[in-house]
Amino acid sequence: MRLRTFRGGIHPPGRKEMTAARPIRVAALPARVRIPLKQNAGESPIPAVSTGQRVRTGETIAEASGPVSVPIHASISGTVRAIGPVPVPYGGSAAAIEIEGDGKDERGWGEGLPDPFAADPKELLERIRTAGVVGLGGAQFPAHIKLSPPPGKRLDCVIVNGAECEPYLTADHRVMVERARDVVAGTRVLMRAAGVGKAFIGIEANKPDALEAVSAAAAAAGGIEPVALRVKYPQGAEKQLIAAIIGRSVPAGALPADVGAVVQNVGTAVAVWEAVSAGKPLFERVVTVSGGGVGEPGNWLVRIGTPFGDLLAQSGGLSPDTAMLIMGGPMMGVAQGTEDVPIVKGTSGIIALLEGEIAAGRERPCIRCGRCLEVCPMGLSPALIRRAVEKGDWEAAGELGVRDCIECGACVFVCTSGMGQIQGFRRAKLELSRRGGKRG
Repeated sequence: MRLRTFRGGIHPPGRKEMTAARPIRVAALPARVRIPLKQNAGESPIPAVSTGQRVRTGETIAEASGPVSVPIHASISGTVRAIGPVPVPYGGSAAAIEIEGDGKDERGWGEGLPDPFAADPKELLERIRTAGVVGLGGAQFPAHIKLSPPPGKRLDCVIVNGAECEPYLTADHRVMVERARDVVAGTRVLMRAAGVGKAFIGIEANKPDALEAVSAAAAAAGGIEPVALRVKYPQGAEKQLIAAIIGRSVPAGALPADVGAVVQNVGTAVAVWEAVSAGKPLFERVVTVSGGGVGEPGNWLVRIGTPFGDLLAQSGGLSPDTAMLIMGGPMMGVAQGTEDVPIVKGTSGIIALLEGEIAAGRERPCIRCGRCLEVCPMGLSPALIRRAVEKGDWEAAGELGVRDCIECGACVFVCTSGMGQIQGFRRAKLELSRRGGKRG
């Protein structure tokens, strides 16, 4: 079988063997949740509840505040105890709604559509929006926006992302193995909502059981093609996935819709299916807990707002020798300073690394070896961009294409000088955004 892939990329150790064969377990109902309002790209939702109010599981607790925004829902039933800033896993603090649970888990959502596959696309989009569905791969972009291209743009295919190329993470893998029918049903809904007749489900070749399960489920569904992908990082990045599967290049500064595609994560497809078939809002997700610092690695279905510490305790506890705690994967994840942060919609994993699992090193002068240029999946020259950043020459960084950097960390992984340049690239993007800098 020919495996599809993209230009560039790297092959970091997968480290997936700790959890790949471990079925999804249901995490204990938390006694308390802190649900951040900012859980989608775009405008933050506005609280729709007040302190002292009783809420039920799945009930709307914050309303969308603009077109690129989705509601937030209670993940447990109980009483709203506070609305205010709390530490959040993407850094700093942010407004959140704290709910003290009553242990009843009382349902607070309505019914699904009788036949989602025959429903009007506009009704499907509204169901997806009101259920608070966002991209579960980490970006948290509202799903209904992706499915609604701007005027003049026409979609012709849906691509469902089952690559899960980050080391350690296996949540999507287990979802495809255990819920393949729901992945395919969600894909069919995505196709109808987007008005397309073709879909692809991309799965890396290191997940043969997932490829087999999804292929079997898709056999009876018209227009859905599972695609085996070469194991390479960052195969799951949108532009790289599009290039690998349909051979189209998304231009600099453009979106997938500009080449007729929309990309959604496999977990998002399942959330879409639950939203339209059962009326269920997005208030829980599957999370991988792994790394040498975890007593019992595994995959968990966990409520949004659950403290990291609660889930780590159910995973055998955190080793005192843990050197780094990360939300997401080790390549693009966010390092954490505390376990007292909540699970959010974009939490694909919690990874606890020991000293020996961290590629620590001291930065040395660049030797101009060109390895970063060879592996950059966007065809950029990270070394040249880094020099511009070091000089504070933001315009030069922009002309070199820093805005097109997807922050995958491939250049850092192969750098013989140990250059940790991603932070500088992020700063350059921020400076260009503030100044309205030009694109190269």
